[in-house]
Amino acid sequence: MIAHLRGRDRALETFGLTGRRAKWIALASLHGGVFTRAQLSDWLGASRFKVLRLVQALTARRIVAEETVGGLKVCRICARSVYRALGAEDVRHRRITSIEVVVRRLLSFDYVIEHPELPWLPTESEKVGAFEALGIHRSLMPVRVYRGAARGGRRYFPRGMPVALESSRAVFVHADPGYDTSTALHSWRDRHRRLWEALREDGLSVEAVGVACARRPLDRARTILGNWTNADTAPRPAHPPGTVAEARREAARVENAIRGMDDATVEELGGLNGCLRRLVEVRDLLRSARPEGTIDGHSVWRSSRLSGVRI
Repeated sequence: MIAHLRGRDRALETFGLTGRRAKWIALASLHGGVFTRAQLSDWLGASRFKVLRLVQALTARRIVAEETVGGLKVCRICARSVYRALGAEDVRHRRITSIEVVVRRLLSFDYVIEHPELPWLPTESEKVGAFEALGIHRSLMPVRVYRGAARGGRRYFPRGMPVALESSRAVFVHADPGYDTSTALHSWRDRHRRLWEALREDGLSVEAVGVACARRPLDRARTILGNWTNADTAPRPAHPPGTVAEARREAARVENAIRGMDDATVEELGGLNGCLRRLVEVRDLLRSARPEGTIDGHSVWRSSRLSGVRI
């Protein structure tokens, strides 16, 4: 059983997919939309010949399209009807936009299939919903705003890298396709920093995983993630349960008032200066509750199945 699939694989029976094959297509669709024959062969425990026949059958039924990317044959799940059946029609995985993007997706997926027991949040809506259920506002989550498009809008967790959420910890995966630099890793942290702070304030540990298929990006991730890990053991002030969550809500309320979105709060707090004083108080409380460091733990993982990708 793969708990985070939530039985979605059964929706693929109408495509003639059952058992581990259905689970595979569901996993691949929800976690990047691409896979390699080597990944499929290891998952099924099947020979290359059997995997070739399966890929050919999926291609003939237009569920999968096979393309060469970075010197590697990649299977892309291209059938919109598959995503619709999985309740993930809005997932933007049906197209390959660049080598960098597809290798990042393959690396992310490779880590997920090696750790299927973790409670992954595969889609944008599931990530947002899970953190909102903890009382964390969307404004604290990584987001990309699209302007000028026909529908416009916002995408949360826009890179789609794996996130798992347990009762006591959250796991965030950064997949480095080999094009990234230390700046890219720091940018990833900066996009997640406020979310990580909120999780840690609520008592959850935050763990970051660096994933790559080459030694250099792994060494870089090991060094940088190690620098972010909380090494401070000094005692911090204790706050009654719910204090931190209430303080975050109060900070959001006062910030909205300062932006001119809540005149009643401005009047209640005695004008703009009163709002500013209250915001300082709330932020001081949040700062006192915040653990030192950025994350609580880290690890790195090397993909052997993708070692032949030219990057």
